[in-house]
Amino acid sequence: MMELNLTNYWIIAIIVNSILLIFAFMAPKKLLTPLGYLNAWILGVIVWGTLNWPGYAVVMFYFLVGSGVTKIGMAEKEAAGIAEKRSGIRGPENVWGSALIASFCALGTLFFDAPWPQLLILGYVASFSTKLSDTTASEVGKAYGKSTFLITTLKPVPPGTEGAISLEGTLAGIIASGLIALVSLLVGLIDIMGIFYCIIAAFIATNIESLIGATLQEKLAWMTNEVVNIINTFFGAVIAILLGWLILLY
Repeated sequence: MMELNLTNYWIIAIIVNSILLIFAFMAPKKLLTPLGYLNAWILGVIVWGTLNWPGYAVVMFYFLVGSGVTKIGMAEKEAAGIAEKRSGIRGPENVWGSALIASFCALGTLFFDAPWPQLLILGYVASFSTKLSDTTASEVGKAYGKSTFLITTLKPVPPGTEGAISLEGTLAGIIASGLIALVSLLVGLIDIMGIFYCIIAAFIATNIESLIGATLQEKLAWMTNEVVNIINTFFGAVIAILLGWLILLY
């Protein structure tokens, strides 16, 4: 029988996330559905159990900022029919669409020798940088984009069109990816070069996501927004890991 050792990250993870779950259910304003909160509990346990509080700080920053960004211009987006479903309240599909790749990166740190744990931590941060960049670019573009263009043709399209990009959204996405990478630097997960890797990876992956949206998403029934988010964050993590790995080699 395992002793209650508070130095064990997994014990702390269960305690912290259970307390937060209770408060979340009691709070009058919900950011997640009930099932969304339960899945977020699982994610939180994985993150704290593998990366301790620094990794948790990053996912919480993503969750709070991402939820806030979704509500930008909500009334206008709802009127135009381009707002997130449930007025931005997230469900379990959103939790794992955003964080599945990050969870794999975090768990991978337990099974590989150096330098892979640090590279996987970089991938963890980059996946959230990518997702926050994507979310911010999309929501700011829909709310404030003066001109939106289809990424494949650069022809003007209505805001909210799959594969649409805007200058305002793109700049906001770059800033968002840099901010979450900066948080990761401040808590000691990455070094200063990691910030640049995350910004570059997020920018490339977010544009890949727009290409997928413009070319494949409406043609393939199984390619939901959540599946595209997984693909998006996968590319973000892999690109950042490759950049970090190449620097180690040379």
